[in-house]
Amino acid sequence: MPTIKANSGIITQINVFTVKPENQQALVDHLIGAASVARQIPGWKSISIHKSIDGKSVVNYAQAESLEAQERIFKELLEKGVIEKGHQFGEAHPGLYEAVYTLDNV
Repeated sequence: MPTIKANSGIITQINVFTVKPENQQALVDHLIGAASVARQIPGWKSISIHKSIDGKSVVNYAQAESLEAQERIFKELLEKGVIEKGHQFGEAHPGLYEAVYTLDNV
């Protein structure tokens, strides 16, 4: 389950893919498969995949326990060709983030 807690040290990769509507589901399926590989790598925490209603984008929200774990996960996915394969479905715009503030209505 995703964890959103300020100053926790958890690193979140938010990757917004721009896709053609006919490629949206293929990218979602690819990211689900990639998650099966990533979850075996030490330090991996979670993934949440979102698809836009208009079919033109997919957002991948993936978490790792630390920056070092994130780097390890990315390296292994790159070596296995998982990252490159995702590029065939659309254009990726990744970024790494750390939560600094949250507010809940609980």
